Amino acid sequence: MVTMKYIADHINADKRKGVKMTYKVLMVPRKLYICENILEQEGVYGYVTIDEFHLDLVPLDKDILSLELPEFFRSFFLDGDQSWFHTVAQSLINIQQLMGVIPNVYGQGRCAKMVHTLMKKMLSIPDTFDAPGGNKYEIGHLILIDRDADYVTPLCSQVTYEGLLDDTFGIDAGFIEFGKDVTGKDQTIKLLLTSQDEVYDAIRNKHFSTVFSFLSSKAKQLQTGYDKRHALESVRDMKNFVATELRDLKHQHKSLALHIGACEVILNKKTKGDFEEFLRTEHSLLEGADMRENINYIEERINRQYSGIQTLRLMCLLSQTQDGIASREFRSLKTQFLQSDGFDWMLTFFNLKKLGLLTEQEQAPTVKSLSKVAAIAALPRKSAFQAVSKKLNLIPKSIENFDLKNPTDMAYVFSGAYTPLSCKYIEQILAREGFTGLDDVGRVLPGDFFSEIRPKSQKGRGGQSSQTSHLEPSASRVVLVYFLGGCTYTEITALRFLGQQKGYKFIIATTAITNGVKLLQQVIETPS
Repeated sequence: MVTMKYIADHINADKRKGVKMTYKVLMVPRKLYICENILEQEGVYGYVTIDEFHLDLVPLDKDILSLELPEFFRSFFLDGDQSWFHTVAQSLINIQQLMGVIPNVYGQGRCAKMVHTLMKKMLSIPDTFDAPGGNKYEIGHLILIDRDADYVTPLCSQVTYEGLLDDTFGIDAGFIEFGKDVTGKDQTIKLLLTSQDEVYDAIRNKHFSTVFSFLSSKAKQLQTGYDKRHALESVRDMKNFVATELRDLKHQHKSLALHIGACEVILNKKTKGDFEEFLRTEHSLLEGADMRENINYIEERINRQYSGIQTLRLMCLLSQTQDGIASREFRSLKTQFLQSDGFDWMLTFFNLKKLGLLTEQEQAPTVKSLSKVAAIAALPRKSAFQAVSKKLNLIPKSIENFDLKNPTDMAYVFSGAYTPLSCKYIEQILAREGFTGLDDVGRVLPGDFFSEIRPKSQKGRGGQSSQTSHLEPSASRVVLVYFLGGCTYTEITALRFLGQQKGYKFIIATTAITNGVKLLQQVIETPS
């Protein structure tokens, strides 16, 4: 609205000067009546041509679709702005126009519920939706999940290769930029990370500890490929080798060199800093153990003035796993942080509290009755996260013998210490075909849970189907997971692994790709 006022003032200023110009306003993602109304009130509506640019999902890879809207998280979860809902709902409709109406829908969260309701209303408008012929579906399930249903996963350090690339270099719309420390040259190289890169596709989902051994064996394999040229006997053989194998070998060699360089940079950053201790503290917080030692470590980071945003990420993880930080520790940590990093972080603490990311535990009410005291004492002292963790078995019993090279559990994406809550929740929803037996988990997580399952076709007289809809057997194993507020590369890796284990084909859609730092950067208030 403020922007519309600026535009109107600019046009009126030109009118007063007698300047005649043509004005065109391009609105993203769509035209809003209130914007047109402001232009009309300012008396410039007739001078302006208004158009709109509809945003849609961008395919980052064969199984990743993104709206590339990192501001969605702050817009809704912090500011309560629902203006992007139409864009998300429209993106779902566009998918269904190509693939058929998705029969089974499950959701967790307030945003998921509102997007689903809006999508249904838009689908019900006549002449706005044309389903593919034959009413056949290519996607069997749609799962909508809010980011605030699982803050713990993005707050944890990523240890898969793809996740570490994002944490270390930053991946923007599928592209990564490598500098001199990777290339060894003054010029930077921008690389598109997709499954078409054979080397990257082979290592993207691996735990970082297993990547170097693979790259070493791949280098030997490429050398063997180059050595074939010595065995060529005729000009024809040489021509075929140059035309087919040599080009591919050179491409793989270039990619291999870049990824080895990237691994070296990541390894240097891990060994120089306190990465291992940071990781141990994260694992301890997830298990709910050694709280005093964890708080001491956070205080040490504050006092040594390590990265403020990384320390804040650890404080948020502590809060998320304990249903808030005890009042005494919270006030102490907050005071130390502000005195160390500056009081301009005050607004950021306010935003984190509003989001529920970093909160102070509520003090128990004073009770005089002995019976009430006994009743309160008898209550389990587990946090909501610990209760959900136990229900879904998120923390493996032992990580010492966890096979990271040939994993059998999604927990390998966090070194066997933790299974992403969102991914485990999705696995259970699909296994139970809904929320049966998951009611207690759904109630603990923020927002409501809902499902809309279309009944399976029943045979009528003569063996004919009583419904026109038809779900192909293969489509029942295709799942579209839509993260509202962003998802991490670790979650994408975990879902790929789950798909391989359970025979599902996951298509991951999201408003943006995020991680712990990107998530916090959305809510950090910088002084103007």
